[in-house]
Amino acid sequence: MGQTIKIPSILRGLTSGQEAVQVEATTVGEALAALNQQYPGFNERLLDPQGELNRFVLIYINREEVTDPQVLGAPLSEGDEIVIIPALAGGVIPR
Repeated sequence: MGQTIKIPSILRGLTSGQEAVQVEATTVGEALAALNQQYPGFNERLLDPQGELNRFVLIYINREEVTDPQVLGAPLSEGDEIVIIPALAGGVIPR
C-alpha cells in the first residue's frame, strides 16, 4: 500500500499530469527521493543545494502541516497521504 503523494498542479508536468503518486517510504525524505526516482526533476524544485527542503515548500501528512525543522526525517506510516505545497510568487503588485 505505501503512501500517496499528492502532486500540486504546478508540478504535474513532471508526472505526466498525474495528481497522485504511490511510494514506499518510512520518512518524508525517503518519500521525496522515491518520487524523484520515479519522476526526475522533483529534487531541483523541492530541495535546496544542501539537500534540505526548500523554505518555500510546505509538507502536510494527513492534513497536518509538518513544522519540525527536520521535516525530511518525519516518520511515515502505511497509508499516509503526503501533500506538497510549493509557494507561488511572481507578478506585479498594482499601484
